Amino acid sequence: MTPPPVFPFSALLGQTRMKLALLLNAVDPRIGGVLIRGEKGSAKSTAVRGFARLLPEIPVVSGCSYSCDPMGEVFCGDCEIRLAAAPPLPTALRPTRVVDLPIGATEDRVIGTLNLERALQAGERAFEPGLLAAAHRGILYVDEVNLLGDHLVDVLLDAAAMGRNYVEREGVSISHAANFILAGTMNPEEGDLRPQLLDRFGLAVEVERMTAPADRAEVVRRRIAFERDPAAFARQWADSEQALRTRLERAQALLPSVMVAEALLEHIGEICSAYGVDGLRGDIVVYKTSVALAAYHGRTQVEMDDVREAARLALLHRRRRDPFDQPESAEQELENTLDRLDSQTPSDHGTDGAPTLEAADQVFAPGPPPALRPLATEPARPWPLRAPSPPGRRAGGQIENRMGRYTRSQPASGPLTYGSLALDATVRAAAPFQIRRRSTGEGRAGIVIEPGDLQEKIKVAPHANLVLFLVDASGSMAAQRRMSAVKGAVLALLRDVYRRRDRVGLITFRGSGAQQALAPTGSVELAERRLRVLPTGGKTPLADALRLAHEVIARERRVAQRWEPLLVLITDGRANLSRSGDPLEQARRTAAGLRGALVRSVVIDTETGPVRLGLARMVAEALGARHQRLDDLTAQGLASAVRLTIEGVRPFRPGGER
Repeated sequence: MTPPPVFPFSALLGQTRMKLALLLNAVDPRIGGVLIRGEKGSAKSTAVRGFARLLPEIPVVSGCSYSCDPMGEVFCGDCEIRLAAAPPLPTALRPTRVVDLPIGATEDRVIGTLNLERALQAGERAFEPGLLAAAHRGILYVDEVNLLGDHLVDVLLDAAAMGRNYVEREGVSISHAANFILAGTMNPEEGDLRPQLLDRFGLAVEVERMTAPADRAEVVRRRIAFERDPAAFARQWADSEQALRTRLERAQALLPSVMVAEALLEHIGEICSAYGVDGLRGDIVVYKTSVALAAYHGRTQVEMDDVREAARLALLHRRRRDPFDQPESAEQELENTLDRLDSQTPSDHGTDGAPTLEAADQVFAPGPPPALRPLATEPARPWPLRAPSPPGRRAGGQIENRMGRYTRSQPASGPLTYGSLALDATVRAAAPFQIRRRSTGEGRAGIVIEPGDLQEKIKVAPHANLVLFLVDASGSMAAQRRMSAVKGAVLALLRDVYRRRDRVGLITFRGSGAQQALAPTGSVELAERRLRVLPTGGKTPLADALRLAHEVIARERRVAQRWEPLLVLITDGRANLSRSGDPLEQARRTAAGLRGALVRSVVIDTETGPVRLGLARMVAEALGARHQRLDDLTAQGLASAVRLTIEGVRPFRPGGER
């Protein structure tokens, strides 16, 4: 089967640092892979697939499912049996593989499982290798790695830490080598990685934004030429591709000879310490990357420039402790650290510009967010959830989900697929009847399975929430700098959302209508950036905002059923613009519709002063929402109100009110 055409790696325009990070992993796979962060359509996947075509063919034992090296010292169990029976082992050359790990893959597909066909037909307990076995001595590629389920993240962490895959399930006990280059791509708008997995990537790079019109035109020109005639385009870049392959081969051969002076080794420690890198993995990766850089440039001695470039590739993703630390600020701080240690002039880095505002608009900086405290432990009685449960039952913060972790089984209720059949439970259910079934059957061998024996897997996935902020940015929010306090309060909530790995969305309303400033995402960084530059001014189209929130929540329920929505409405309730009729009445009707759709909600009332109309409280009553005054925005008041709403209990208040 002819492999599909791949865009040549050397034909990628720009993206110098991304390409260098990939090439250095080819020089020394022990660096630990690379994470590529960038916006949609920035050639991340194209770069990884083109990079794989540069790698040399590798010798493998013919017919081995684990890609054993015929020149190696350790073999899988099958190869050891073959070697003892008829040495030497047959060998073959094959291209380095790129194995895709889909974010929706089951755990069985990744780590391997019992061979279903052999178990049922011959009664043999044989292992069916998974994606980790296929990726051994190759590249394991995870697109949108930040969306990978927690149960698969745990598997990757184990394999990356030990270089082996251990399987203990369904009566199978086996381990095999799983050394691979871990390549991940992600869009930061969709959220961050778990810190444990982020640290496992040796290098991390941000895709460079291409702003020059001439460069963008050249990218389009090359892409169209490739799609029109892939073979001709590949021939056009064949010399460049071969030059890169040759350079990689020379670098790999030179790598064992590269030396690092003791002074530079100490300097690596100084950089990591001054930059505040946790642990020692960063120091080790900077060392390995510096050596690979020297070999890539044809040198046997590491230089100061190698160390500086290695630090830029290996440290930027290892220090960010706060969800609102921006990549740009992290890079600037690293440059300052390098310059301070080397007594050089700091680099000049630009900053993002603010949006153009209308003359009547104002932009308020966020007030200081209150530090979140643990939730109060006062007794609270059960309070029914206002959102419908996703498919499946709940169990301790988890929901039954076909993409989760296999925990138990039950009798099959319908047609089964390979991933849904609980083979271990099915065999156990059939075991007591084997003697009778074989004695009455004609020539039946192996395990005799009947329809009533079939068991299906019950899987659970972590339950999470979608917190949708609905922020009033009308002119009344400028009074007494209320918007500054509101932004500070929302930042406190965003930190809570970040810690719990919930999703967040942002709708703002001002002027002539409401707009979705941020589609539901796991990136609180992006939410924070949008919030900071949010202008204030104009009328209050509250009904439009609630209507848009209803549409967003309905859409998210259709496409992401495991996320339960929570609406956080921040307003003074002074609706003064609607499509028809009284603005406040329209807002109350729309709010009642959200309540009828079983949407949990919290209303933060921003009305202040001695005389209050109580309009936000009316809207809260129509929503069936928890009401919280801006005056009471403390860490305990705001964070607890929202978190207790999510957990489905009413907070305890003095005087017995709940």
